Amino acid sequence: MQLMRLYTIKKTLLQHGLDELIPPRWLPWYARIARHSAFWLRNRYPDKCRGERIRLALQSLGPVFIKFGQMLSTRRDLLPPDIADELTLLQDKVPPFDSTLARQTIEKALGLSSIDQLFDEFSAAPLASASIAQVHTARLKPEGQQVVIKVIRPRIGDTIHADIELMYTLAMVVQKWLPDGKRLRPVEVVREYEKTILEELNLLQEASNGIQLKRNFEDSSSLYIPHIYSDYCRKNVMVMERIYGIPVADIDALHAQGTDMKKLAERGVEVFFTQVFRDSFFHADMHPGNIFVSTENPADPQYIGIDFGIVGTLNREDKRYLAENFVAFFNRDYRKVAELHVDSGWVPADTDLEEFEVAVRTVCEPIFQKPLAEISFGIVLLQLFNTARRFNMQVQPQLVLLQKTLLYIEGLGRQLYPQLDLWQTAKPFLENWMQEQIGVKALYKKVRANLPYWSEKMPEVPDLLFDTLKQLKHLPQQQQHWIAALQQQQHQQHRSRRYQLLGSTLILAGVILPIYPVSGWYALGLAGLGVISFARGWLISSKPQ
Repeated sequence: MQLMRLYTIKKTLLQHGLDELIPPRWLPWYARIARHSAFWLRNRYPDKCRGERIRLALQSLGPVFIKFGQMLSTRRDLLPPDIADELTLLQDKVPPFDSTLARQTIEKALGLSSIDQLFDEFSAAPLASASIAQVHTARLKPEGQQVVIKVIRPRIGDTIHADIELMYTLAMVVQKWLPDGKRLRPVEVVREYEKTILEELNLLQEASNGIQLKRNFEDSSSLYIPHIYSDYCRKNVMVMERIYGIPVADIDALHAQGTDMKKLAERGVEVFFTQVFRDSFFHADMHPGNIFVSTENPADPQYIGIDFGIVGTLNREDKRYLAENFVAFFNRDYRKVAELHVDSGWVPADTDLEEFEVAVRTVCEPIFQKPLAEISFGIVLLQLFNTARRFNMQVQPQLVLLQKTLLYIEGLGRQLYPQLDLWQTAKPFLENWMQEQIGVKALYKKVRANLPYWSEKMPEVPDLLFDTLKQLKHLPQQQQHWIAALQQQQHQQHRSRRYQLLGSTLILAGVILPIYPVSGWYALGLAGLGVISFARGWLISSKPQ
């Protein structure tokens, strides 16, 4: 199965002429021979541009590769415009599946004999079609709310599982054979990706994620989450309020309605950091196909988020580590960066801090010579990643989602407002968050949060104190008992070793004695005594204390 899928991937890439995009000087001789040997796999799209060929190839390979293309589409600072424009079409322009299958899936999931029992005006033509599911519009009975119905693609799970198995195989090869394989931890990264993409197949999980996000941003002027009709959600079907807005990637339409683009871009950064550091629960698939802008108040723009299949969470230690690292980078405190990397376990504890600090400074200082608004956080990460090879820095799989989402946000923000200063926008937020985690205010919040628990346990304190003092009173007697038991055990071990040593000696003498001109009974007697002595020693050692 994996070999067939690997062949399919190779076939798809060659039939779309993607090998022609690799400069010949980059290909070793054996790669060129392998390409010419597959003479029957020729470029079938010589008339199409390179961006369209890349998009069609990823689209043909299925959801795992489409997700990869979606991520790349937000990185216009890393991709040529023609390729980025084509990859943008992967966000919601994937070819749909038959609407009859969609209708049958909805009826079966909701236990309907006909879809008209619950919905009016069901649209056979999908509103949007993505890599894992597609969306149809309808009107919900009896109140008549406008809704969208999300339906998982039939048999998509089989394709995803096959691709994940292949990714595991390739990851194990990389981990075993590449010099940096173990440090990159590709198997752990694939495992983390598997978890997130399989969660997208469960629309009940997505519905609960959406409900949580909506509660976190209730009455927020920055982000609106549509209402989810949980009574009509199943594992492969989800019903949600229909929203009306401008796709965030439609820059012309946003300008036409007079949107404050600077405020919109800065709000995107603020929404991201709020989700990460305030809520520890963030939308981790914020590509432009999942983000819209409300048309109600262009001067005070509000985001609308959809598609909550992938979310990320962080524990308290991860948040603290990330915030301190970001602030240290903003302040160019490279010593602090080095210390945090060691304290968090990203690099070995025996790392030379002086050397690591110099390496980080060497990477970052030339970048910071530019105006902050021109600095790409993605480029900084890339440079630090290359530097990390010298210090055996390991990839942290639990932060892969966060890193990917941050790249989405930066790419989206710069697309909306090219002068966006990501660093300056995020720094005050992070500094305020750090101040709330330390000092008197933080102590007060912690005491207030734990007060109900402490109040519940307070009546038990006198009993616990009495039991502790009682145990301390008897502690000297217990210690004497433990010492006596230890001495007895040591004495028993010494006796056992003596008997076993004597037995071994007698057995050895019994084996050697026959070479001398003496009666064999002497040898047999010595050996017998040796066995008895050895057995005696073993019995003493196995005797319970």
